[in-house]
Amino acid sequence: MELELVKYQALGNDFLVVLDPAGVLEPGARLAAALCDRHRGIGADGLVHLRPVGGGSPPPAEPGCGLWMQLRNADGGVAETSGNGLRCAALAAIDARLCEGPVVTLLTVAGPARAEVLGQAEDAGVEVRVDMGPVVVGSEQPASSFLRGEVAAATLRGLRARQVQVGNPHLVVYDLAESGVDEDGGLLERLGPMLERAVPGGVNVELVTASSERGELSMQVWERGVGPTLACGSGSVAAAAAARATGLVGGTVRVVNPGGVLAVELSGGRLRPSARLSGPARRVARCVVELDDLEGLDDGALRAGAEATA
Repeated sequence: MELELVKYQALGNDFLVVLDPAGVLEPGARLAAALCDRHRGIGADGLVHLRPVGGGSPPPAEPGCGLWMQLRNADGGVAETSGNGLRCAALAAIDARLCEGPVVTLLTVAGPARAEVLGQAEDAGVEVRVDMGPVVVGSEQPASSFLRGEVAAATLRGLRARQVQVGNPHLVVYDLAESGVDEDGGLLERLGPMLERAVPGGVNVELVTASSERGELSMQVWERGVGPTLACGSGSVAAAAAARATGLVGGTVRVVNPGGVLAVELSGGRLRPSARLSGPARRVARCVVELDDLEGLDDGALRAGAEATA
């Protein structure tokens, strides 16, 4: 069986998109992991499945085009939401004429999100903004308290952390002295996997350094079920919200990811703000995959949907 995919990326955070206008496909964990494998598959940080709202599904929260979006991380696990995934999905829906645009309402496990395609970005790509909804910022704690091993915990000594919910879970680690959290680039690789597992159910991890310029943060990210990525939209929101609650930034924040800059706007209370995320996204390629060609897969990887479309 052939499966058509479209690949999009937002500052290097890349997604394979399954467009399902008939609403009959069910991409599962095995398929997502095989497709996202960068050596044996196509390669991506996640697999996005888009289908129309219909049947017994609730209507979108706002008038206009509404689509269900499911995101699976590179390991096949379901992610509640994704800032860059939402932005790529909205652009993919409009490019494929599933929606007229420029506004698309995307329904996710975490709830509805309103995305708007704003037009050509300053750099290559298209500027897309998404309302990320309410953010819940936890209390400040020593970062070392999240790790039990003496050596690992000592590595985080002096750093602070907050758990932040952006529809999905985050652990933001930062330094109040505004010095580099991970100057040698090795801390994320060493402790990312351990910090991911430090919270039940897993957590996305952001290592954040405040810039000398007010309103700017630098961030590295370890995504749950993926590993290091070039950018993370929900992670940028989490980093900005944690830094705002700590008094390091105000309501408008530039978050410098390894792949580029995302803009975060925060309003409301410091521990319960609402957030909007903006940045570029672009289409990379269209591709057709024969499922039998992927290692360990067959038509059954689409479960019941395979019989409906074969």
